[in-house]
Amino acid sequence: MMLLAQVNQLWFSLPLIVAISLVYSATRHEETSAILTHAVRLGIMIGGFMAAILVALAALSYWL
Repeated sequence: MMLLAQVNQLWFSLPLIVAISLVYSATRHEETSAILTHAVRLGIMIGGFMAAILVALAALSYWL
């Protein structure tokens, strides 16, 4: 039970990013290859944006 309490909650963002990327890409494209390439690019952009926010908040937390 204690092991489940130690799971980092950022891991829960991965399935959410995948789902958002696939659904958004599927609404824009019809071909499977186009959907997957757009979903991968969008997933990387979302992950990068979340990482940038994480770094900014960590730096802000360190300074304060």
